Amino acid sequence: MQAFLQSRLTHWVTVPLAVAALFGAGYWIKGNTLVNHAQATAPVTVKAMTAPSAYITLPNFASIAASQGAAVVNISVTGTVKTAGIPGMDPNDPMFELFRRFQPNLPQTETPMSGLGSGFIVKPDGVILTNAHVVDKADVVTVRLSDKREFQAKVIGVDALTDVAVLKIDAKDLPTVHIGSTKNSNVGDWVVAIGSPFGFDNTVTAGIISAKSRALPDEGYVPFLQTDVAINPGNSGGPLFNLNGEVIGINSQIYSRSGGYQGLSFAIPIDVAMGVEQQLLETGKVSRGRLGIGVQSINQDLASSFGLSSPNGALVSNVEKNGPADQAGLEPGDVIVKFNGQAIDRSSDLPPMVASVKPGSTVSIEVWRSKKLKKLTVRIDEMQTAQAGPAAVPDSQQPKLGVSVRPLNAQELSQTQLKQGLLVEQVSKGPAAMAGIQAGDVILAVNGDQVKSVSQLQDKLSQHAKNVALLVMRGENKIYVPVKIS
Repeated sequence: MQAFLQSRLTHWVTVPLAVAALFGAGYWIKGNTLVNHAQATAPVTVKAMTAPSAYITLPNFASIAASQGAAVVNISVTGTVKTAGIPGMDPNDPMFELFRRFQPNLPQTETPMSGLGSGFIVKPDGVILTNAHVVDKADVVTVRLSDKREFQAKVIGVDALTDVAVLKIDAKDLPTVHIGSTKNSNVGDWVVAIGSPFGFDNTVTAGIISAKSRALPDEGYVPFLQTDVAINPGNSGGPLFNLNGEVIGINSQIYSRSGGYQGLSFAIPIDVAMGVEQQLLETGKVSRGRLGIGVQSINQDLASSFGLSSPNGALVSNVEKNGPADQAGLEPGDVIVKFNGQAIDRSSDLPPMVASVKPGSTVSIEVWRSKKLKKLTVRIDEMQTAQAGPAAVPDSQQPKLGVSVRPLNAQELSQTQLKQGLLVEQVSKGPAAMAGIQAGDVILAVNGDQVKSVSQLQDKLSQHAKNVALLVMRGENKIYVPVKIS
């Protein structure tokens, strides 16, 4: 190959030099014929140069930008956040950190906040999809269309676990995107992003799908698409298109050590987002399936000890007593290799599969137990969450913590010597996270009133729509945590 390239390069270089020398000697070219002016000698035929036979054809993204760009919107938000600080002191002041360390109970101060993001229109009457974190804690959400018209948007609903939000503006006959599916996309396919990085509207960037079904820390319910498309702050919530001009994802996150694009971008599959959108529009909340188990990944050593030929599947580390999995006969040490007919490659594959099942449905599970395959049938329960319901918008009266909780089971009550309580299974971006609530905490009471069910917790929060004091058990200690929930 090197010799071929060298000879080809020599051919392309020497021919022009030779022709130039001939021009200097009084020759001229007519078509493919070389003629000498002075001597009028017989014509000399020069062979036409041929280009290399191999070509790399790059796609043209202009048609996608032209046909879909009008349905992509710019989103700006404003609001206030409460942070610990000293009135009149800049948090960037070096002395601020000193005060914070030696005075942990600094007064709360309200700080104005603003942000930028992107979104795209999915219905001509003004329904828009974006990221939940784009509109999180916003008092006012403004949507600017490609024709420069601006609308104040209503947040129909948010789902923190998938980072999807649905907005609505008062407009009609709007251009909409074409919705595709990630099922038809493959690693290596070209993809195009349109959004507003740093506020630059309708910026088009392109790349390829680097990987599918990526699991990210604290994001167990989304099998992300990984791409190398240039994504920067302001792109969040914007669409990711395939070459057919169909949306296959919502640009959501980047991996960066600098805060800017470094070649790793992640998008929420559109199949996941549209399922969330449908539930938020129909019921104002998202229902998810639950098995009631804890799982961990399997390495080669574990696979060998269980007699598995390869380290695939989800290892069951614990089973909630009287939960769906327990009633179906699952046991700690089982390796789930198939769920509802789908093979489990990694343990991270299982949570989104379970969550996507409608609560109350019955599915089959195939497990590896005692070096044999065993088939079980399980009835999927509903994941209980204290944040279900419409999004926190200025006119909403339903408070939310931003946590997923469930009542303690009998075994946990015995171990903790408690009579009741709600175990925090996951904390998303929201009031609870800002207050320092952690996964594994047990909520015992709200403003001194004990709680033992999710409905009780929601009722107590509704009675105190601005500030509450949560009695939390963390390890062996009980502490009160003040939370602003309005």
